[in-house]
Amino acid sequence: MKIVISAEMREIDRLTTEQHHIPSLTLMENAGTAVARFILRQYPKAQRILVICGKGNNGGDGLVAARKLQEAGKEVTTVLLAAKEDVKGDAEKMLRLLPSAPVAIVTEQQAQSVRELSETADVIVDAIFGTGFRPPLPGLAARVIEIVNGSTTPVISVDVPSGLDSNSFALDQSGTCRSNAIVTFTALKPGIVFGALTPGPIVVVDIGSPEDLVRSNLGIEWNDPPAILSETRRLNSNKGLYGHALILGGSRGKSGAPSMASIAALRMGAGLVTCAVPEGILPIVAGSTPELMTEPLAETSSGGLAREAFGDSSLRRVLERKDVVALGPGLGRDPETVQGVRDFVAACSLPLIIDADGLNAFEGNARLLDGTKRMLVLTPHPGEMARLVGTSVKEIEANRIDVAREFAREHHLILVLKGWRTLIANPEGDIWVNTTGNPGLAKGGSGDVLTGMIAGMIAQYPQQIREAVRAAVYLHGLAADCALQTQTERTMLATDAISALPQAFRTAQQPDEFTWIQGGAQRQ
Repeated sequence: MKIVISAEMREIDRLTTEQHHIPSLTLMENAGTAVARFILRQYPKAQRILVICGKGNNGGDGLVAARKLQEAGKEVTTVLLAAKEDVKGDAEKMLRLLPSAPVAIVTEQQAQSVRELSETADVIVDAIFGTGFRPPLPGLAARVIEIVNGSTTPVISVDVPSGLDSNSFALDQSGTCRSNAIVTFTALKPGIVFGALTPGPIVVVDIGSPEDLVRSNLGIEWNDPPAILSETRRLNSNKGLYGHALILGGSRGKSGAPSMASIAALRMGAGLVTCAVPEGILPIVAGSTPELMTEPLAETSSGGLAREAFGDSSLRRVLERKDVVALGPGLGRDPETVQGVRDFVAACSLPLIIDADGLNAFEGNARLLDGTKRMLVLTPHPGEMARLVGTSVKEIEANRIDVAREFAREHHLILVLKGWRTLIANPEGDIWVNTTGNPGLAKGGSGDVLTGMIAGMIAQYPQQIREAVRAAVYLHGLAADCALQTQTERTMLATDAISALPQAFRTAQQPDEFTWIQGGAQRQ
């Protein structure tokens, strides 16, 4: 699914009508009907519904939703932030179809009546402004949004939260209507994807525009769940069909990182997983799960991997019959280990995922990371990315898309830049933005779990590495979302995401009339 700016969205609507002869009134009817269906499904006990409409097309969508909700037996109060005669075009036609007259509000003083209506409603529908809005807010709308934001009633936003600049990539936008859920149409918009707008669901609805009309010059797509997540295994399966992943890492005091990565790889479906660690921590890692195979490697006096552990004679046997290597979890930064990591990356011919201290080994030497010989997958958080390119975390966060795209192109690799809306960039410069996950992942070990999940998927799909990486990133966040059903964002551990993987797989495979961009685990 492409991410489009408002001008591109207008063009999609225009071409839908002109080339495919789908009337704009039909698109509006479909949009408003979808909003009503979402509310009836997600808030089945809500009886009193307040629908606040502007005078434009977004308000027209809201008027359709109000009519459909009223037809479904709900007590609907419709507020129109304009005089009735000021409503034109398709919205005016939908206004005439409304079963009961709306409450017209044209002054800020009259806006006070919204306070009582919002406090007695079970759900508020925000249909004031859509994707065509550009700041600042008019006084009347600003006052109404201020009142809505001060209430505790759930708010469902139509297309975008009112007051949002849908073209903006900003995390926060002041003056935006708060939202508990967003029902948007046809395609995603940057403001919805990159803004921290709601902890609740964001869904996209197809309202009739053919897929071939959805075009964008941004070069950014949503990380939709790849088809490999829906594949079923053959009945006569055996472990040899699903690959053998090697997890290489660990050091004294950091046995948990390679252990978690290994368990995650197993849970993702890899047929076999071997964890190679310094011999001093081998008993701890071996005891993490009985299904795991282990290999002891030479260690330094500080308990990290010795440089000789990465040599040909030591690793030749360990690498034999493996399909993918994940390097980095818990490695530590012993100078000898750092040099050994560089030697290994230069020599390894298998698909290679590098994370954590595996990445830190290339601080100031990112030129050594080259994916032309075999596929490289890097999974840095902003701090690791900043060290790789020799800049600050602030600079990385301010230019995430450009940094990810340029680095992946220059080094011919797949880059997974973690953080709010994790980005996946491929060597051609394509960008996918991932929208699963929650703040519960902001805890030690989450990156190790993701690394193991990527290794587990690549082990199974060595010919579809890009899809495997995207699937693992998507599932990692979705599993964390599923984990919130038994945990909170504060109490969640990295291993809770591993435990929630079965539910995440089932959720990802579940068909739905809505495309769940965020909050998929909250489906009713």
